[in-house]
Amino acid sequence: MTSVLDPPPDGLTTARAAGGPTCPICHSYGALAEPAIGLPAEVVALVALNTPGWQPEMGLCRECAGRFAAALRTLAAHEDTFAAGAILPTPVRLGAPDRYRGRGVTIAFLDSGFYAHPDLVQPRNRIRKYVDVTKPGARADVLRQPDASSWHGMMTSVVACGNGTLSGGLYRGIASEADLVLVKCGTMRRIKHDDIRRGLDWVVRNRKRYGIRIVNVSCGGDYEASYLKDALSQEAERAAREGVLVCAAAGNAGQVPRHPVLPPASAPSVLTVGGLDDQNRLAFSAYGMYHSSYGPTVDGLQKPEVIAPGIWVPAPILPGTPTADQADLLSRLEDATDDDLRATLAAKPGVDSDLDAALAADVTFLRHLVALKIRSHNVISGAYKHVDGTSFAAPIVSSVAAVMLEANQGLQPMEVKRLLISTARRIAGIDPDRQGWGAVDAARAVAAAEASS
Repeated sequence: MTSVLDPPPDGLTTARAAGGPTCPICHSYGALAEPAIGLPAEVVALVALNTPGWQPEMGLCRECAGRFAAALRTLAAHEDTFAAGAILPTPVRLGAPDRYRGRGVTIAFLDSGFYAHPDLVQPRNRIRKYVDVTKPGARADVLRQPDASSWHGMMTSVVACGNGTLSGGLYRGIASEADLVLVKCGTMRRIKHDDIRRGLDWVVRNRKRYGIRIVNVSCGGDYEASYLKDALSQEAERAAREGVLVCAAAGNAGQVPRHPVLPPASAPSVLTVGGLDDQNRLAFSAYGMYHSSYGPTVDGLQKPEVIAPGIWVPAPILPGTPTADQADLLSRLEDATDDDLRATLAAKPGVDSDLDAALAADVTFLRHLVALKIRSHNVISGAYKHVDGTSFAAPIVSSVAAVMLEANQGLQPMEVKRLLISTARRIAGIDPDRQGWGAVDAARAVAAAEASS
């Protein structure tokens, strides 16, 4: 008998089992490839661009053809802001169905700090509550004040629930209409083990008041511990029993000896998310791994259960900071004509000393320097950059869970977890210990949620 964690069969075995050739893109069991003849030339070109080695005569399955066509429609609708080779929006790269956006679902976020980013509060403020477990009585006014500790939580919450206001809707999260509860558990310097537990406890106690169905934890405890004795892990188990799905980042220690998975990600009921490197492509054949932590845990549990993009993830830049000023200048310079390049730079002195020093340089050199700066600082635009880490893979999965709950409000935490696992796509050639059941597939997970209603 084949275990669910056994490596998938090779293409030949799959083809024989299906009674015909399998899709050369998704490699799904029984997904019969059909000729690309009849597909619009733009779709065929997009498939070839994202799938190394693919030729039209190899064909592709109907599901993949539909996903590429949908991606093309989305990108075409944003052609004024999306250039060839740019970072792909999260819903596009996961093939998330546009009809669900997390409406009626509240996600709580535990993190070091937060900011009321325009993508969360315009045109409607979707932040239902802010609480700081380290400072009882803290007011939500602090969400309007840029702070060093605001970065991480602002990014995780916007990656999941941002509506892309500052990009004309292009760089939105999958759950772009979900509500949020923001729970501050520390600072950028330190988030204590027990403060994460306190944050989870607050979420469980207030889940009904704010309609919290999911809690995203993009931070980890201070040490490895058995879930049988660890208070943080026990709190995560309690949350699951009380109807809240706990989605936690596995951590980024995959290259470290023992690659530990820390609480609460190590608890059995938690949906633990590792990192995927999709190389900023749409095709499944390009998938590889990010250096995320993995089990077995101290209790012998295999973690993570699933993986999601952990690199090339579009995220917001904290407004009102020197980083935001620099990104804005770089974007202006990139768009400026040769005649306007120096004037554009001269109008913003003191933002970037390297660029200031190159003001009198040849235009070709100046453009080269701007391109290098954009690449080295991961700038997408004046408002967004691309980031990496399982801290961002976890909220992507939280956002998929939110649209599943919109599709089927009756799902319980363990049902959502089971459906995400059962619809994930195993990546060929990657050790199951590292990827669990594979890459989260938003379209399949939502379809499974609908079918379970």
